[in-house]
Amino acid sequence: MGILDRRVVIVTGGANGIGRDVALIAAKEGAKVLVNDLGGGARGGDEGSAGPAEAVAQEIRDGGGAAVSNSHSVTDYDAMVDLREQALKEFGALHAVINPAGILRDGMFHKMANADWDVVLDVHLRGTYNVCRATIELFRDQQDGAYVLFSSTSGLIGNIGQTNYGAAKAAIMGMTFVWALELGKYGITVNAVAPAGFTRMTEGLYAGGEPPADQDPALNAPLIAFLASEGASYVNGQVLGRTGYAYTLFQTPRQIATMWRDGGWTPQEVADHFHEVLGQHLQPVGMGDHPLLGKKG
Repeated sequence: MGILDRRVVIVTGGANGIGRDVALIAAKEGAKVLVNDLGGGARGGDEGSAGPAEAVAQEIRDGGGAAVSNSHSVTDYDAMVDLREQALKEFGALHAVINPAGILRDGMFHKMANADWDVVLDVHLRGTYNVCRATIELFRDQQDGAYVLFSSTSGLIGNIGQTNYGAAKAAIMGMTFVWALELGKYGITVNAVAPAGFTRMTEGLYAGGEPPADQDPALNAPLIAFLASEGASYVNGQVLGRTGYAYTLFQTPRQIATMWRDGGWTPQEVADHFHEVLGQHLQPVGMGDHPLLGKKG
């Protein structure tokens, strides 16, 4: 018996990296898995292939599990409707959507091509919207469902060279909060993960060297499998991550200080008093040392 027994799970981007590990562990935990992957490269924009998704599905079947494959693009809403219908046709149900599908088109903001902005948001942000929008009415009707969305520390705290990726991942965090509020009363959970690991999307980080053992992308999969399970029905609207062998919980954005003045402020009064309250909580970002903030670090 596994924690996903009798659950039917869609995993987008399930042919490689973290998605593949999630599909495999979901099957190991008893789920019937629909492995979706366009089969393209890490930068996207190529024709793709049905082979990679089918290879993972076959690996699951060879191990005694139940799986089918799908090579539709998450950027196509109608294709995601077909994906939902495939799950219902093949397995008679659908209980969870796990959505790691993504690409990278990194570049410094002042050099970023408009096409690279568009395609990254299309895959990550619109792709997340599409697969969730295509399945949400089913989940509402059955009052059961789990979404595990994929954010990133690039969207939570920023990362140089990832304007497009960080924007998409921050937006996915925002959708997580909104959907959790809207859907919790229907028995639907919506959580996001900010995973870590060495995959083809991060291979440049360890060029010429072996990545450390704690960067195995498979280390993300147990947490993600749990979030897709019935046992995680009390976890909703959260952003979780992984650091080394530890799972982490991110504190959602919240007010940490208040600057108050009866009747409001003038711009000069804000300038005169900002540091006394709000400025005390700032951390220097990207500008070196500042006399009011002290040294970096």
